[in-house]
Amino acid sequence: MLSKVKSFGLHGIDGFEVCIETDISNGLPAIEVLGLPDAVNRESIKRVKSAVKNSGFYFSNRRITVNMAPADIKKEGPLYDLPIAIGILTATEQIPQDKVSDFVFVGELSLDGNIRPVKGIMPVIISALAKGYKKIIVPKDNAQEASFIDGICAYGLSSLKETVAFLCGSETVEPIKIKPFSAAVVNTVYENDFKYVKGQFTAKRALEIAAAGGHNLLMIGPPGTGKTMLAKCLPSILPDMSVGEVLETTKIHSVAGILNDSDGIVVTRPFRSPHHTVSSAALTGGGSNARPGEISLAHNGVLFLDELPEYPRNVLETLRQPLEDGKIVISRAASKVEYPADFMLVASMNPCPCGNLGSQIKECTCTSSQIAKYLSRLSGPLMDRIDMHIEVDNVTYSDISSDANAECSADIKKRVDKARKIQIDRFADCNIYSNGNMSSRLLKTYCKLDKECNEMMESAFEKLGFSARGYSRILKVARTIADLDEKENIELKHIAEAIQYRSLDRSVNE
Repeated sequence: MLSKVKSFGLHGIDGFEVCIETDISNGLPAIEVLGLPDAVNRESIKRVKSAVKNSGFYFSNRRITVNMAPADIKKEGPLYDLPIAIGILTATEQIPQDKVSDFVFVGELSLDGNIRPVKGIMPVIISALAKGYKKIIVPKDNAQEASFIDGICAYGLSSLKETVAFLCGSETVEPIKIKPFSAAVVNTVYENDFKYVKGQFTAKRALEIAAAGGHNLLMIGPPGTGKTMLAKCLPSILPDMSVGEVLETTKIHSVAGILNDSDGIVVTRPFRSPHHTVSSAALTGGGSNARPGEISLAHNGVLFLDELPEYPRNVLETLRQPLEDGKIVISRAASKVEYPADFMLVASMNPCPCGNLGSQIKECTCTSSQIAKYLSRLSGPLMDRIDMHIEVDNVTYSDISSDANAECSADIKKRVDKARKIQIDRFADCNIYSNGNMSSRLLKTYCKLDKECNEMMESAFEKLGFSARGYSRILKVARTIADLDEKENIELKHIAEAIQYRSLDRSVNE
């Protein structure tokens, strides 16, 4: 007998429909899996056979052929175990075909018949819903993730035996209760808050501007000045995520298998901080299964690179495309996968190998050639894509010993939210949400300068040797500073402050 069972696979963060066709025919006992299965899928038959037998069902000793259509797309991962088992049980008439026709099945089976959780449940459910399916059976441990998708009845089941009983009507299972996104959003308490950062008023001002406009930022200063702590405080002042951002971020984390099962959704902006020994594949994504990398996991959040010059130059250069396009394309011989990668790049570095150049406390022991070699690890094109360069110096003893708290993140966030609201209204028809993403056309429209501002920009352009991209970065930052001041036009003081945040250009261009 022939049976057909519906499932879904994953391509990047999108799902695609897979039809599991199972045929039981006369012949020597054998099991064959067709349709470009990977090693995990080829092994699934052994798991399915044990799961079927250990669940108390009959496993045919005739010839079994399983076809995973479409046959020209490679099938990866263990999420097809459950639909293959259901297909075999349907083909052997232990489950009526009409009982499975309306369902999509996803899940990995253990040898005793229990259903294990799988990666990518949210994109699978969203794709199934888009294809018109209204019912899906998922692992019970993935129920929390499935509970945030409305419009489809998802059933969280724990075993193959329970699934068969539910399909045959001998056991009643309630669908997973749908939760609104607001149920997942609680009053988040951030471990890192700006009120605990002593001094560093210039750095905190720059981070506020960066958060308000979605700008990339580089902090330069001696060791121990608090650069890492400042970066970790940044998520506490970023705007709350929209529903669309929550869904897209959760899909990426679900596919990567790092989603917190107890939460089932990502409601706070990601903060990723890979070590400087990270490989290109780990940063951009890839590997045999083309999984998302650190830059995609930081989508809608912050990617923090501590000690930027210590990263291999070839790794840093891979950031150039996603910083410009907001996405990363992973190309393979047989396929191409695209992941979103719209993140804020925040980096830190020492001003020189010893770290004391420009310090008011310690003397630098580096030669000019050592400093030049150190800075040359960062390419001009990469530095052009970083909007702001700020200097972070050592704090004084009076700042450290003070019992008074500085301005808290919640108060800073109010100003950031107000500036972002101005930008959202401004770019309502442009499909962008912050000044940092403005195109050249939008720069001409919203960053017009008067005569005095033009003269200052011309003088800075000639003296500091800005590139065309560096010029546009200054305009974007100036626009954000004006938004924080709630000014319609960019003024001289906004341009002057924005130019201050490009001080490293002189060193890099030399």
